[in-house]
Amino acid sequence: MTGSTTTGLANVRAKIVRACRDAGRDPAEVTLIAVSKTFGADAIEPAIEAGQRVFGENRVQEAKAKWPPLLEKHNGLELHLIGPLQSNKAKEAVALFAAIHSLDRPSLCEALAKEIAKQKRQPVLFVEINTGAEAQKAGVLPQDADAFLAACREKYRLTIAGLMCIPPLQEAAGPHFALTAKIARRNGLKLLSMGMSADFAAAIQLGATHVRVGSAIFGERPPLSSRPSER
Repeated sequence: MTGSTTTGLANVRAKIVRACRDAGRDPAEVTLIAVSKTFGADAIEPAIEAGQRVFGENRVQEAKAKWPPLLEKHNGLELHLIGPLQSNKAKEAVALFAAIHSLDRPSLCEALAKEIAKQKRQPVLFVEINTGAEAQKAGVLPQDADAFLAACREKYRLTIAGLMCIPPLQEAAGPHFALTAKIARRNGLKLLSMGMSADFAAAIQLGATHVRVGSAIFGERPPLSSRPSER
């Protein structure tokens, strides 16, 4: 596990450098989020030892179960929530995560605004855009994005730092990245969370500042029976 994780991480870092060079960008502009969902500490520790400091989790409960000891043991780690967030988990999410990538509805805006004020913690907030208008996916529809961002700022007094998208599996990712970047530009947002193991190089070409890479670092996800609880 140790060797495969560190090799995967090194390969991904090298690809990020190449993609940045091809796009005429500074690699320091791109944050690699190592997506550790479903993996335990035995897989995560080698990545930390190799200098990785930013990690992504999909579920609050899973992150709560495995990350506090790691955060206590290692200085300077940053945990990002990249999966959907239920409003009733806002308290735990604000307490645990340095960034939340999946803001997508008024009830969650309200819950996060309340907890940010109460806890005096300010996670970096991304609004998720459902660029493919997929019914099964979370996210704000592109045509509703400007109004939703205005409400985040004006009604809920939330500081929005950027946008996140997950392109449809069966479509080319590039147009979805380009659309997300266009919405961000016209709303004055600097951060773009887009690109995963299969397409992060294309995302970097189109302006990604955060890429979310899991399987290319950690390998295939463990079978359900051996995963940490996801409930």
